[in-house]
Amino acid sequence: MAGERQQGYLDMTIQRGSCHCGRVRFEVDEEAHGASRCDCSLCRRKGVVMLTAAKEAFRLTAGEDHLNLYQWNTNTARHYFCRHCGIYTHHWRRSRPEYGYNSGCIEGLDLSQFDNAPIAEGHKMSVVTDT
Repeated sequence: MAGERQQGYLDMTIQRGSCHCGRVRFEVDEEAHGASRCDCSLCRRKGVVMLTAAKEAFRLTAGEDHLNLYQWNTNTARHYFCRHCGIYTHHWRRSRPEYGYNSGCIEGLDLSQFDNAPIAEGHKMSVVTDT
C-alpha cells in the first residue's frame, strides 16, 4: 500500500493524493480500503475505482479554491474536481456519511490490486423522482 508511516502515539498511514496539475492536494489518515466502482450514470462515466475514507480521516491540504462542485438529482452527494485539469479527486457520499476518493490520485498506489473491485449498484439509487 502507498503511504508513509507516522511514528508517535498512533502508528498511522498517511496517503497523499493530488489532481493531475497538482493544485488540489489531499491526505487520508488510514489505509486504502473500500475499493469499488459504481454503475450510476455519473460514476460509470468517470470510470475510476473509488476508495473510502471516514470523515475525520480525509483532509484537503491545498487547492480548495481550485475545486469545482458538481451535484445533481437530490443534491446531497458532492462531487469535486479540479477546474484546471478536470480530474475528479473526491466526493461526499449520499448513501453514507463518508468520503469517496479517486484511487488514481494517490501517489505510489498499485492500482492493479483493484482490478477486481466490486461494482456498487448506484444506478438503483441514482434517480429520485416525485410520484
